[in-house]
Amino acid sequence: MSSTLSGAQRTAGVTLVPGTRPARRRPARKRAAGLVGKVTTWLLVAVLVVVVCYPLLWLLLGSFKTQQEFLNEPFWSLPSSLALGNYVDAWTTGNIALYLRNSLVVVLPSLALVIVIGVAAGFALEILVWKGRGTVLLLFLAGIMVPGQMILLPLFSAYFELGLTGTLWPLIITYTATALPLTVFMMATYFRAVPREIFEAASIDGASVLRSFTAVGFPMVRNAVFTVALVQFFFMWNDLLIALTFTSSDELRTVQVGLLNFTGQFGATQYGPLFAAICLNVFPLFVIYLVLNQRIMTGLAGGAVKG
Repeated sequence: MSSTLSGAQRTAGVTLVPGTRPARRRPARKRAAGLVGKVTTWLLVAVLVVVVCYPLLWLLLGSFKTQQEFLNEPFWSLPSSLALGNYVDAWTTGNIALYLRNSLVVVLPSLALVIVIGVAAGFALEILVWKGRGTVLLLFLAGIMVPGQMILLPLFSAYFELGLTGTLWPLIITYTATALPLTVFMMATYFRAVPREIFEAASIDGASVLRSFTAVGFPMVRNAVFTVALVQFFFMWNDLLIALTFTSSDELRTVQVGLLNFTGQFGATQYGPLFAAICLNVFPLFVIYLVLNQRIMTGLAGGAVKG
Protein backbone atom coordinates (compact mmCIF):
# COMPACT_ATOMS: atom_id res chain seq x y z
CA MET A 1 0.00 0.00 0.00
CA SER A 2 2.85 2.34 0.84
CA SER A 3 4.61 1.69 -2.45
CA THR A 4 1.35 2.23 -4.33
CA LEU A 5 0.79 5.60 -2.63
CA SER A 6 4.34 6.68 -3.36
CA GLY A 7 3.96 5.77 -7.00
CA ALA A 8 0.74 7.75 -7.25
CA GLN A 9 2.41 10.72 -5.65
CA ARG A 10 5.33 10.59 -8.07
CA THR A 11 2.93 10.15 -10.99
CA ALA A 12 1.04 13.28 -9.97
CA GLY A 13 4.31 15.18 -9.65
CA VAL A 14 3.63 16.04 -5.98
CA THR A 15 5.89 15.08 -3.11
CA LEU A 16 4.06 14.66 0.18
CA VAL A 17 5.44 14.19 3.63
CA PRO A 18 3.70 11.28 5.35
CA GLY A 19 1.01 12.54 7.73
CA THR A 20 0.44 15.86 5.89
CA ARG A 21 -2.19 17.06 3.44
CA PRO A 22 -1.51 18.84 0.16
CA ALA A 23 -1.89 22.65 0.32
CA ARG A 24 -5.17 23.78 -1.13
CA ARG A 25 -4.88 26.19 -3.98
CA ARG A 26 -6.95 29.33 -3.79
CA PRO A 27 -9.86 29.17 -6.23
CA ALA A 28 -9.42 31.28 -9.34
CA ARG A 29 -12.66 33.14 -8.63
CA LYS A 30 -11.43 34.33 -5.22
CA ARG A 31 -8.09 35.41 -6.69
CA ALA A 32 -9.88 37.39 -9.38
CA ALA A 33 -12.14 39.04 -6.79
CA GLY A 34 -9.12 40.02 -4.70
CA LEU A 35 -7.38 41.48 -7.74
CA VAL A 36 -10.48 43.48 -8.68
CA GLY A 37 -10.69 44.82 -5.12
CA LYS A 38 -7.05 45.93 -5.16
CA VAL A 39 -7.41 47.61 -8.55
CA THR A 40 -10.56 49.42 -7.39
CA THR A 41 -8.82 50.62 -4.23
CA TRP A 42 -5.83 51.95 -6.17
CA LEU A 43 -8.11 53.70 -8.65
CA LEU A 44 -9.97 55.43 -5.83
CA VAL A 45 -6.67 56.48 -4.24
CA ALA A 46 -5.47 57.83 -7.59
CA VAL A 47 -8.69 59.82 -8.03
CA LEU A 48 -8.35 61.31 -4.54
CA VAL A 49 -4.72 62.23 -5.20
CA VAL A 50 -5.71 63.99 -8.43
CA VAL A 51 -8.59 65.82 -6.73
CA VAL A 52 -6.30 67.07 -3.94
CA CYS A 53 -3.10 67.75 -5.85
CA TYR A 54 -4.41 69.11 -9.16
CA PRO A 55 -5.80 72.39 -7.69
CA LEU A 56 -2.46 73.04 -5.98
CA LEU A 57 -0.57 72.33 -9.20
CA TRP A 58 -2.97 74.50 -11.19
CA LEU A 59 -2.54 77.31 -8.66
CA LEU A 60 1.25 77.06 -8.81
CA LEU A 61 1.37 77.03 -12.61
CA GLY A 62 -1.13 79.89 -12.79
CA SER A 63 1.17 82.06 -10.70
CA PHE A 64 3.65 82.10 -13.62
CA LYS A 65 1.14 83.03 -16.34
CA THR A 66 0.75 86.48 -17.84
CA GLN A 67 -2.53 88.40 -17.99
CA GLN A 68 -2.85 87.64 -21.71
CA GLU A 69 -2.44 83.91 -21.10
CA PHE A 70 -5.21 83.99 -18.52
CA LEU A 71 -7.58 85.80 -20.86
CA ASN A 72 -6.77 84.13 -24.18
CA GLU A 73 -5.55 80.60 -23.35
CA PRO A 74 -7.50 77.63 -21.90
CA PHE A 75 -7.30 77.28 -18.15
CA TRP A 76 -5.37 74.00 -18.45
CA SER A 77 -2.63 75.51 -20.62
CA LEU A 78 0.93 75.73 -19.30
CA PRO A 79 2.71 79.05 -18.76
CA SER A 80 5.08 80.14 -21.51
CA SER A 81 7.85 80.80 -18.98
CA LEU A 82 8.62 80.45 -15.28
CA ALA A 83 9.41 84.10 -14.68
CA LEU A 84 9.04 85.45 -11.13
CA GLY A 85 7.58 88.80 -12.18
CA ASN A 86 4.16 87.98 -10.72
CA TYR A 87 5.70 87.24 -7.33
CA VAL A 88 7.63 90.49 -7.41
CA ASP A 89 4.45 92.42 -8.27
CA ALA A 90 2.49 90.64 -5.52
CA TRP A 91 5.20 91.36 -2.93
CA THR A 92 5.70 95.02 -3.83
CA THR A 93 2.78 96.52 -5.75
CA GLY A 94 0.19 94.19 -4.22
CA ASN A 95 1.37 94.87 -0.63
CA ILE A 96 1.25 91.16 0.19
CA ALA A 97 4.26 91.65 2.49
CA LEU A 98 2.28 94.19 4.54
CA TYR A 99 -0.74 91.87 4.72
CA LEU A 100 1.39 88.92 5.84
CA ARG A 101 3.02 91.08 8.52
CA ASN A 102 -0.37 92.23 9.81
CA SER A 103 -1.56 88.62 9.98
CA LEU A 104 1.51 87.61 11.97
CA VAL A 105 1.14 90.59 14.32
CA VAL A 106 -2.47 89.60 14.98
CA VAL A 107 -2.31 85.80 15.02
CA LEU A 108 0.82 85.15 17.09
CA PRO A 109 -0.19 87.20 20.19
CA SER A 110 -3.74 85.88 19.98
CA LEU A 111 -2.52 82.29 19.76
CA ALA A 112 -0.12 82.78 22.69
CA LEU A 113 -2.91 84.21 24.86
CA VAL A 114 -5.31 81.41 23.88
CA ILE A 115 -2.79 78.67 24.70
CA VAL A 116 -1.65 80.14 28.02
CA ILE A 117 -5.14 81.00 29.29
CA GLY A 118 -6.82 77.92 27.79
CA VAL A 119 -4.34 75.39 29.19
CA ALA A 120 -4.34 77.04 32.62
CA ALA A 121 -8.15 77.15 32.66
CA GLY A 122 -8.40 73.51 31.62
CA PHE A 123 -6.01 72.57 34.44
CA ALA A 124 -7.99 74.59 36.98
CA LEU A 125 -11.35 73.20 35.87
CA GLU A 126 -10.32 69.55 35.76
CA ILE A 127 -7.47 69.04 38.26
CA LEU A 128 -8.14 71.55 41.03
CA VAL A 129 -11.07 71.01 43.37
CA TRP A 130 -13.12 74.14 44.07
CA LYS A 131 -16.77 75.07 44.35
CA GLY A 132 -18.50 76.07 41.14
CA ARG A 133 -16.04 74.62 38.63
CA GLY A 134 -18.81 72.62 36.94
CA THR A 135 -20.83 75.78 36.39
CA VAL A 136 -17.82 77.61 34.95
CA LEU A 137 -17.18 74.74 32.54
CA LEU A 138 -20.81 74.89 31.40
CA LEU A 139 -20.39 78.61 30.74
CA PHE A 140 -17.41 77.87 28.49
CA LEU A 141 -19.48 75.22 26.69
CA ALA A 142 -22.22 77.81 26.19
CA GLY A 143 -19.65 80.10 24.61
CA ILE A 144 -18.99 77.46 21.94
CA MET A 145 -22.64 77.53 20.91
CA VAL A 146 -22.79 81.32 20.39
CA PRO A 147 -22.45 82.18 16.67
CA GLY A 148 -19.64 84.60 16.04
CA GLN A 149 -21.75 86.65 13.62
CA MET A 150 -24.10 87.68 16.45
CA ILE A 151 -21.43 89.47 18.46
CA LEU A 152 -19.71 91.43 15.68
CA LEU A 153 -21.96 94.49 15.79
CA PRO A 154 -21.92 94.84 19.63
CA LEU A 155 -18.16 94.34 19.61
CA PHE A 156 -17.71 96.98 16.92
CA SER A 157 -19.73 99.46 18.99
CA ALA A 158 -17.72 98.63 22.11
CA TYR A 159 -14.40 99.01 20.31
CA PHE A 160 -15.54 102.32 18.87
CA GLU A 161 -16.48 103.64 22.30
CA LEU A 162 -13.12 102.54 23.70
CA GLY A 163 -11.21 104.20 20.86
CA LEU A 164 -9.68 100.94 19.61
CA THR A 165 -10.88 101.24 16.03
CA GLY A 166 -8.13 101.98 13.56
CA THR A 167 -5.76 99.54 15.32
CA LEU A 168 -5.18 95.80 15.31
CA TRP A 169 -6.32 95.38 18.93
CA PRO A 170 -9.94 94.52 18.01
CA LEU A 171 -8.70 91.53 16.00
CA ILE A 172 -6.41 90.30 18.80
CA ILE A 173 -9.14 90.60 21.45
CA THR A 174 -11.84 89.03 19.27
CA TYR A 175 -9.67 86.10 18.13
CA THR A 176 -8.68 85.38 21.73
CA ALA A 177 -12.24 85.56 23.04
CA THR A 178 -13.76 83.41 20.28
CA ALA A 179 -11.06 80.73 20.48
CA LEU A 180 -11.00 80.36 24.27
CA PRO A 181 -14.23 78.32 24.82
CA LEU A 182 -13.21 75.48 22.50
CA THR A 183 -9.62 75.54 23.77
CA VAL A 184 -10.69 75.35 27.41
CA PHE A 185 -13.10 72.51 26.70
CA MET A 186 -10.51 70.50 24.77
CA MET A 187 -7.77 71.02 27.35
CA ALA A 188 -10.11 70.07 30.20
CA THR A 189 -10.87 66.87 28.31
CA TYR A 190 -7.18 66.09 27.89
CA PHE A 191 -6.44 66.79 31.57
CA ARG A 192 -9.28 64.44 32.50
CA ALA A 193 -7.29 61.58 30.95
CA VAL A 194 -4.25 62.30 33.17
CA PRO A 195 -4.27 60.20 36.39
CA ARG A 196 -5.03 62.41 39.36
CA GLU A 197 -2.61 60.38 41.51
CA ILE A 198 0.29 62.03 39.69
CA PHE A 199 -0.74 65.47 40.93
CA GLU A 200 -1.43 64.13 44.40
CA ALA A 201 2.08 62.70 44.51
CA ALA A 202 3.49 66.06 43.39
CA SER A 203 1.58 67.80 46.19
CA ILE A 204 2.91 65.32 48.74
CA ASP A 205 6.43 66.06 47.54
CA GLY A 206 5.83 69.74 48.29
CA ALA A 207 5.01 71.08 44.82
CA SER A 208 2.75 74.12 44.71
CA VAL A 209 -0.17 74.47 42.34
CA LEU A 210 1.90 76.52 39.90
CA ARG A 211 4.74 73.99 40.09
CA SER A 212 2.34 71.11 39.48
CA PHE A 213 0.98 72.91 36.44
CA THR A 214 4.29 73.92 34.85
CA ALA A 215 6.41 70.87 35.74
CA VAL A 216 3.83 68.06 35.72
CA GLY A 217 0.59 69.00 33.98
CA PHE A 218 1.80 71.00 30.98
CA PRO A 219 4.50 68.50 29.85
CA MET A 220 1.99 65.64 30.01
CA VAL A 221 -0.45 67.39 27.66
CA ARG A 222 2.07 69.07 25.35
CA ASN A 223 0.92 66.92 22.41
CA ALA A 224 -2.63 68.14 22.98
CA VAL A 225 -1.31 71.71 23.15
CA PHE A 226 0.30 71.27 19.73
CA THR A 227 -2.97 69.94 18.34
CA VAL A 228 -5.08 72.78 19.76
CA ALA A 229 -2.52 75.39 18.70
CA LEU A 230 -2.52 74.05 15.14
CA VAL A 231 -6.32 74.12 14.92
CA GLN A 232 -6.61 77.63 16.34
CA PHE A 233 -3.73 78.95 14.22
CA PHE A 234 -5.45 77.92 10.99
CA PHE A 235 -8.76 79.30 12.23
CA MET A 236 -7.26 82.71 12.98
CA TRP A 237 -5.06 82.87 9.89
CA ASN A 238 -7.86 81.91 7.48
CA ASP A 239 -10.48 84.17 9.04
CA LEU A 240 -12.11 86.66 6.71
CA LEU A 241 -15.32 87.86 8.39
CA ILE A 242 -13.82 89.22 11.62
CA ALA A 243 -10.86 90.80 9.85
CA LEU A 244 -13.14 92.36 7.23
CA THR A 245 -15.37 93.82 9.96
CA PHE A 246 -12.68 95.44 12.11
CA THR A 247 -10.13 96.62 9.51
CA SER A 248 -10.97 100.01 8.10
CA SER A 249 -7.84 100.85 6.09
CA ASP A 250 -5.42 99.16 3.74
CA GLU A 251 -2.59 99.42 6.29
CA LEU A 252 -4.54 97.18 8.72
CA ARG A 253 -5.69 94.47 6.33
CA THR A 254 -4.73 90.88 7.02
CA VAL A 255 -3.73 88.56 4.22
CA GLN A 256 -7.24 87.19 3.62
CA VAL A 257 -8.80 90.66 3.35
CA GLY A 258 -5.88 91.78 1.20
CA LEU A 259 -6.46 88.92 -1.24
CA LEU A 260 -10.14 89.80 -1.40
CA ASN A 261 -9.27 93.33 -2.54
CA PHE A 262 -6.32 92.31 -4.71
CA THR A 263 -6.83 94.41 -7.85
CA GLY A 264 -4.60 96.23 -10.27
CA GLN A 265 -4.88 99.58 -12.00
CA PHE A 266 -8.43 100.86 -12.64
CA GLY A 267 -9.86 98.07 -10.47
CA ALA A 268 -9.05 95.25 -12.94
CA THR A 269 -8.06 91.92 -11.38
CA GLN A 270 -4.50 90.95 -12.22
CA TYR A 271 -4.71 87.16 -12.16
CA GLY A 272 -0.98 86.45 -12.30
CA PRO A 273 -0.03 88.49 -9.20
CA LEU A 274 -3.22 87.28 -7.50
CA PHE A 275 -2.27 83.63 -7.99
CA ALA A 276 1.27 84.41 -6.84
CA ALA A 277 -0.08 86.06 -3.67
CA ILE A 278 -2.31 83.05 -3.00
CA CYS A 279 0.70 80.76 -3.40
CA LEU A 280 2.65 82.85 -0.89
CA ASN A 281 -0.23 82.36 1.53
CA VAL A 282 -1.10 78.71 0.89
CA PHE A 283 2.15 76.83 0.44
CA PRO A 284 3.95 78.02 3.62
CA LEU A 285 0.86 77.02 5.61
CA PHE A 286 0.82 73.69 3.82
CA VAL A 287 4.43 73.04 4.81
CA ILE A 288 3.74 74.10 8.41
CA TYR A 289 0.80 71.71 8.55
CA LEU A 290 2.84 68.79 7.26
CA VAL A 291 5.71 69.41 9.68
CA LEU A 292 3.55 69.92 12.78
CA ASN A 293 1.16 67.13 11.86
CA GLN A 294 3.99 64.61 11.69
CA ARG A 295 5.39 65.89 14.97
CA ILE A 296 2.04 65.58 16.71
CA MET A 297 1.41 62.06 15.44
CA THR A 298 4.93 60.96 16.42
CA GLY A 299 4.52 62.42 19.90
CA LEU A 300 1.15 60.78 20.42
CA ALA A 301 2.47 57.38 19.31
CA GLY A 302 5.55 57.73 21.52
CA GLY A 303 3.44 58.65 24.55
CA ALA A 304 1.15 55.68 23.96
CA VAL A 305 4.10 53.26 23.85
CA LYS A 306 5.80 54.68 26.95
CA GLY A 307 2.54 54.56 28.92
